[in-house]
Parts: sequence; C-alpha cells; structure tokens
Amino acid sequence: MSLKERLRPQLISARETSERYLEDFKTPEAWTAMVHSSANHALWFAGHMANTDNFFISIVAPERAVTREGFAEKFGVGSHPTSNPSDYPPAEEVLAFMRDRRAVLLDIFDSVSEEDFAKPTPEGTPNFLADIGSVFEMAVWHEGLHSGQLSVTRRSLGFDPAFR
Repeated sequence: MSLKERLRPQLISARETSERYLEDFKTPEAWTAMVHSSANHALWFAGHMANTDNFFISIVAPERAVTREGFAEKFGVGSHPTSNPSDYPPAEEVLAFMRDRRAVLLDIFDSVSEEDFAKPTPEGTPNFLADIGSVFEMAVWHEGLHSGQLSVTRRSLGFDPAFR
C-alpha cells in the first residue's frame, strides 16, 4: 500500500472523529467552555483546524488558500482562547469554514501524485514540513493532538463517551 493510499483514510478518520466529538456542543457556553484558564475549547478547536488546514493549503496550493479576517488572531498558533462566546464568530460559521478547508485540502490531496509527496515545500515553510508528504502527515497527527483536548472538554461537560 502506498503512502497516499494510507494517508487519505487517516485524514478522513481523524476528521470524522473530531466531527463526532463536536456533535454534543449546542450552546455558546458549551462551545467556549474551558477546563482551565489556559485550555483550548471546542470553538477554538474548530477554528484552529480551519486555520491550520488553510495554512497547509497555502503550502501545497497557495492559490486555493483564503484569508478569513480575524481567524489567525483568534485561532492561529499562539492565540489564547477565552471563555467569552462574544469574542468569536458563531459556531456554525466556524464549522462551515473548518469543513470547507478540509474539503479543499482533500481535493488537493487527491490531485497530488505519490511522487509529489517527496517534493520539497516552498522556501519559508517551517523545517518540520520538509516535503509535501509531511504536510498531509502533520494534518493527521495535529488533528489527533487537538481532538484529545476536545475529548477532555467533552467529558468535563458531562457528555457521554463519543465512542463505546
């Protein structure tokens, strides 16, 4: 099985897990609930996944990246979540952007050949993303890292386990 054949199901599975975790968040207060003052909340997670997928898109197919005003400041690396729902766009808007960016990333993934995975990323890309394949690999493990945080938030709110 090729790297491409292994990665696509992982990209899909990681996102399906996140989507399942997000199903129980219904109110602005739940979306911005934090297990402690420095924790990431569910809305930050969704915005961060959107912002990060958009960053990955900017590396592999820059013409398909978009700028969403305020997203980098609210959801990017180094941003600090708050528990105030009014600090954020509505959850539906953030989720729509998250889903759109993953759809675009998957479309780009489908257009990249197995040989393209070994191509170096553009000048200025962080060193840990040395080639195109590493961008898609990071999309999987990065989401897993943050969905673990989301799982803790879910349980702190008393939600049933997402998977039994």
